[in-house]
Amino acid sequence: MKKTAAILLASGPFLLASCGIFGVASKMGEAIEVEKKVEVLARYRGLENKTVAIVVNADRGVLYEHPTVVPNVAGNIAAGITEHVSGARVLDWRESLAWCYRTPSWTTMPLGHIAEELGVDRVVFVDIFEFRLNPPGNRWIWEGMAGANVGIVERDSIDPDAFSEEYSIAVKFPDVKDLSRESASEQQIQLGVVAKFTQTVNKLFYDHLEDKYPNKRLKG
Repeated sequence: MKKTAAILLASGPFLLASCGIFGVASKMGEAIEVEKKVEVLARYRGLENKTVAIVVNADRGVLYEHPTVVPNVAGNIAAGITEHVSGARVLDWRESLAWCYRTPSWTTMPLGHIAEELGVDRVVFVDIFEFRLNPPGNRWIWEGMAGANVGIVERDSIDPDAFSEEYSIAVKFPDVKDLSRESASEQQIQLGVVAKFTQTVNKLFYDHLEDKYPNKRLKG
């Protein structure tokens, strides 16, 4: 009897330790799973080995409140396509922007005519309908958002005056909820919204990796 009790007592710590090991292993497995990446294929490949122009339109309110947004968006998208899309030759975004300024009626032109005027095979037309840094009516909280419709003009398509593809893009920045105004500067928030927005647009055009569980967080 005493011998049996001794065996049970001796086995107790081992069983407890084993449970601890399995718990750690489970946590590690969960952490590895959460960190996994998945490949996301391009939604549009028609920019490859083509000449491309980026044109950006924005609501008057956006232009008034944030005059640097249009050039920053155009520049970031042009840089991203140049870097990631095989064979794409992107017209200098400053040339596209200058053409837009010289041609105030460009937004009413037939789409195919825009491509002809810019001398390119493809036009990425970004129409920003919302860009804000705060929730409506509350300037004490940072809650950035950008929303736009992105259309692709194919100069050599059967109907160059219609978008060959259209996408709706909406992003929020920062991910932290109810971030107080004292926690960051207006410039930091604006740059963050532009960066997240333009990265999302650029990823339409090339294969890339994304988090398998972008919104999942491990709990302690």
